Amino acid sequence: MKTMIMLLAVLAAFTYAAGGFGEQDVLGQGIDPERYKAACPDYLHYSRMPHRPLSDGPLSLPYQRPSPHCRTFSSPAVEKVIEDLTTRIKDKDLARIFENAFPNTLDTTVRWHVDGKTGKASKLKRDRYGDDGYWDGAQSFIVTGDINAEWLRDSTNQLAQYQFLAKKDKQLESLILGAINTQAEFVIESPYCNAFQPPPPSDISPVPNGQDDSVHPAYEPSRVFECKYEIDSLAAFLALGNQFFKSTGNKAFLHKRWYLAVDTLLEVLEEQAKPTFGPKTGEFERNEYLFRRRTNAGTETLNLGGIGNPLNGGTGLIRSAFRPSDDATILGFFIPGNAMISVELKRTGEMLKAVGKSKLAEKLQARGDSIEKGIWEHGVVTHKKYGEVFAFEVDGYGSSIMMDDANLPSLLALPVMGFVQRDNKVYQNTRKMILEQAGNPYYLEGQAFAGIGGPHIGLQHVWPMSRLVQIMTSDDDAEISDALAAVTSSSRLGLVHESIHVERITDYTRSWFAWANSVFAQTILDIASRKPHLIFRKGADPYVIE
Repeated sequence: MKTMIMLLAVLAAFTYAAGGFGEQDVLGQGIDPERYKAACPDYLHYSRMPHRPLSDGPLSLPYQRPSPHCRTFSSPAVEKVIEDLTTRIKDKDLARIFENAFPNTLDTTVRWHVDGKTGKASKLKRDRYGDDGYWDGAQSFIVTGDINAEWLRDSTNQLAQYQFLAKKDKQLESLILGAINTQAEFVIESPYCNAFQPPPPSDISPVPNGQDDSVHPAYEPSRVFECKYEIDSLAAFLALGNQFFKSTGNKAFLHKRWYLAVDTLLEVLEEQAKPTFGPKTGEFERNEYLFRRRTNAGTETLNLGGIGNPLNGGTGLIRSAFRPSDDATILGFFIPGNAMISVELKRTGEMLKAVGKSKLAEKLQARGDSIEKGIWEHGVVTHKKYGEVFAFEVDGYGSSIMMDDANLPSLLALPVMGFVQRDNKVYQNTRKMILEQAGNPYYLEGQAFAGIGGPHIGLQHVWPMSRLVQIMTSDDDAEISDALAAVTSSSRLGLVHESIHVERITDYTRSWFAWANSVFAQTILDIASRKPHLIFRKGADPYVIE
């Protein structure tokens, strides 16, 4: 047995490095797939080293996809898009990054998926959890990459580029349906939490996060990896279902567990809309959510004993204790997160109206409208240099934080999430402000790289995601080309990193970060449809997934 495992390990490592599909398929013939998979290299280590074949461009970028036998999920529709785009893209280094990045979530992060149909797994689930719908149907556990846990926000973004393909590929449709169902169970159990352990039916062991946290409401550590309340996590849950319904028309996720998750989400929004001091008595009223972490980093915990800074009432806005970077908010009305939840509430309302759930649809629409009104009334401030702009955070008392962070949702991404059009005057003023150092303390520049960073990594690292969002919110060919060239030249391992040092691109964080790879793929698809002349050969038609 030991000899066989060693042989399989050698074969697996060789097929990783071989790069060509032909060699990989031949090596797989006659081998038990499960035993082969057990011998596959850990992608966390694999992604840190370049592998052949190299691209034909001047950067000679490596091929970083696992062997087909080591991939965690596969989709013929995804492979077709890869073939279509890589043969059209004139820059072969850019094509190589897309080839690696577009399938990265499927290749490496699907830790568990069941289709929910009759079988051994379904029977085991019924025996263990009964027939009340708990963990019923398709289920999918999508990890962020190098951390074996699922963030609601990350997993929704990781799957976004596949949504339009789901109607063409039933297995891919089942995967995304499963992701919605799994997220619903997470929201029902711990709606204030942002990252989750493997689902109990998966029989995958949970992993400790190594932190010393005191949180209310309490959670079960074997189910929750981290419990930072971030409003965009709840928005991401809604977005996953909205995108799926729009792309496929599939209503299979609209069952009692999903509706329970939505009701739970609305309860959280109601609780987090309350001010710090009672509007009638003026007395302090403890928030439902408290978070304290034993740490020496101020961004990792809430001040005032886990409460956070005071927030005023009557704004229509919803508190968020943490940002999408997992850093604590300074002023709890986080505007990009409020914008995202407003958009997704209204989109969910439209979907529910279409399926005859008019009462719940009206409730969601009303809450979305109230938040949107609050953003325009309290989240827009007059800057002495830039005019009317969106603030990053406000407190309802008149205080505001003027900055942007690379993580999504962000102020830069407001058009991407559908809150405003790209040509909106307030947005254009804001965009100008946050894309220069004079207006955004986290716009960082150096000899090697420039863009928006954030306090999560420090004052010398830029997140390539910010340059990608800059592309998706621009109509200027020169700006798009410059940003795309910067991201391409900094991705020397053929994958997109979390952050890049502004003075040396070899200093980066996270070789394997599926969310960033997905945003890269979404950006290339955006350019291919809007401005194909920038990446395809002259005269090429737009490429649109239909």
